Amino acid sequence: MYSYAGRVASPKAQPLPTRVGGFGGVAGLVQYLREHSITHVVDATHPFAAQMSWNAYEACGQLGVALCALTRPAWQAVEGDRWQHVEDIQGAVASLQGVPKRVLLALGKLNLPAFVAQPQHHYVLRLVDTPDVAPPLPHHIVIVARGPFDLAGDRALMQSHDIDVVVCKNAGGIGAEAKLHAARELGLPVVMIDRPALPPRSEISSAEAVLQHLGL
Repeated sequence: MYSYAGRVASPKAQPLPTRVGGFGGVAGLVQYLREHSITHVVDATHPFAAQMSWNAYEACGQLGVALCALTRPAWQAVEGDRWQHVEDIQGAVASLQGVPKRVLLALGKLNLPAFVAQPQHHYVLRLVDTPDVAPPLPHHIVIVARGPFDLAGDRALMQSHDIDVVVCKNAGGIGAEAKLHAARELGLPVVMIDRPALPPRSEISSAEAVLQHLGL
C-alpha cells in the first residue's frame, strides 16, 4: 500500500494500491496498521515531514512492526558555496532582516506566511501547484514548475529575476539540487534550512536496497 499526504494537486501515478490523506496521529496509524495486518513500514516521507516520521516510529514500536526509512542523503556544501545554515523556518526569516532584496523561496506553499515578517523583499516563489489563494507577501511573483530542474534552467531563472539570495530546505536528492549549482556559479548566498531531528531507524538510500531489505 502506497500512502501519501495528498498536498500535490496532480501526483504521479503509482503502480501500487494507494491511499491519500493522514491517519489521525499515532492512534490512527496504529489502528490502520493493525486492521490491515501490516508487517513492514517504509517511511519514504520528505526529510522535513518530521511529525509523520515520529508517528510511524511510535506506531511501529507499539505494534512491533518492522520500520525502515528510504532517505535522500543531505546536500553538503562544497568549495565556492556561500551557505548560511539555519535551524528552521523562523531562522530563515530572521536571516532576511535588512535592506530589500530579491529572494528566491524554494520552500513550498505551507511555509510562505512566515515571511510576512520580512515584507521589504521581492519574493520569487517556485511552487509545484498554483496556490488556491494568493500568497500573503506584498511583493511576489509565483512560478509554477515541477522538478527535476536543471542547471541551465535554474541559472536562467536566477538571472532573469535578478535574484540576490536563495532560501531552501536541505531536502537532498538530485531533483532540486540544480539551484545550488546555479547559486554557486553566480556567487549567490544560500540560506540553508537544516533538517529536523528524526527518530532512530534503519535508513536506506535506494528503492532497490529497500526491496532487498524486505526480501523482495
